[in-house]
Amino acid sequence: MKLWFYAFFMAWGMFLALPCPFPRWDEAARERMLVMLPLVGAIVGALWALAAFAVRALRFPAPVAALVLAALPWLLTGFIHLDGFSDVSDAILSRRDLPTRRRILKDPHCGAFGVIGLLLLILAQFCVFLSGAGAIAPAAEGAADSVREGALRFGLAASPRFAFLLSLALIPVSTRACAGLAVLSLRAMETSQYASLSSEAVPAEEAPAVELRTEGVEDLSVPVKAKKSGKKTGKKSGGKAERS
Repeated sequence: MKLWFYAFFMAWGMFLALPCPFPRWDEAARERMLVMLPLVGAIVGALWALAAFAVRALRFPAPVAALVLAALPWLLTGFIHLDGFSDVSDAILSRRDLPTRRRILKDPHCGAFGVIGLLLLILAQFCVFLSGAGAIAPAAEGAADSVREGALRFGLAASPRFAFLLSLALIPVSTRACAGLAVLSLRAMETSQYASLSSEAVPAEEAPAVELRTEGVEDLSVPVKAKKSGKKTGKKSGGKAERS
């Protein structure tokens, strides 16, 4: 039971930007930490639903309420998931082979694909909350009627506000449960911090060292050996030219 207690606060400290009330790390509880991800999601979901209730009670304008609700989960997690989304966008949209995609994931720089992916994600989340203004802003009565009709049609709830708040509370729980299951059940990269939890870690392919260039799309990687040899050749030829 003690390890489960440690695991919960380890997950809190790693995946939440909120101050952790019990900041202690126990390596023995590392495997249990992923199981605690849904509880961390429950904290995010509860605060998210509470914020939705507050912006409606305070009668925020619909665009302001949408902005608050779109940004809140990222603020609560310290933007850690946005950083991962950017890395994955860079790797997948590069359309390179698998070893190169893995090296892109480890590259600390943010490429053009990552920036574009983040912009689309932020706009999409903002538009979703703005389109559901009837559930968060009392001024939009027409939107409220459409949300109520949709809720009744699909049998979600008689009150669209309750269905909206319940959805906000459950989305972080379900997504983090899926993330934990994915890490525990799928094969991890050998360089991943979760490789020790997987019995079938993907071995790193033997590939020549490369220098990544995230600012370009046409030539994403340049062999380091060739670059170094070119410099040496240039120095030697330059010396000969000077002597001549």
